[in-house]
Amino acid sequence: MTVIIRPLRVDEAALYRDIRLEALRTHPEAFGASFEQEAARPLGFFAERLSGQEGMTGPTGISGNVIFGGFQDAAVLAIAGFIVQSGLKREHKGTLWGMYVRPEARGTGLASLLVEAVLDHVRDRVELIQLSVIADNVIARRLYASLGFEPYGIEERALKVEGRYLDEVLMAKLLR
Repeated sequence: MTVIIRPLRVDEAALYRDIRLEALRTHPEAFGASFEQEAARPLGFFAERLSGQEGMTGPTGISGNVIFGGFQDAAVLAIAGFIVQSGLKREHKGTLWGMYVRPEARGTGLASLLVEAVLDHVRDRVELIQLSVIADNVIARRLYASLGFEPYGIEERALKVEGRYLDEVLMAKLLR
């Protein structure tokens, strides 16, 4: 599989919206956001996320938000977001969020390439990158561990989906 991984552009907001809503609809247990709330948002909401203006810009110059896409031809097969944490005492840290790979691209190595692209993009801008993953998602936990993320805690009952509580494993990777 030949793919290109790069930050999504503002003019790709409709592509981003489609894959993001697919992720929220098909895997509600994997995300803190809900399909119903994001589906009701206008396209401009998704464009704003892609503009890097959602969140703050720290003294390092990194925009508050970047969302990468994994493309095969014109089709976006995967997404992963990154945001710098806000505040002077926290801007040395960032968060990997919103990771999703479409079913047809799972098991191809695209997920690893996507996370590595995010790490390369932020390596000189933050010292630590954090994420949370549903405890039951063993495949995702293995992926992150293979890329150097280590668990540092569990948030019990982090999400409640369809009356069921889900725990999140908190993971982090020191970049420097």
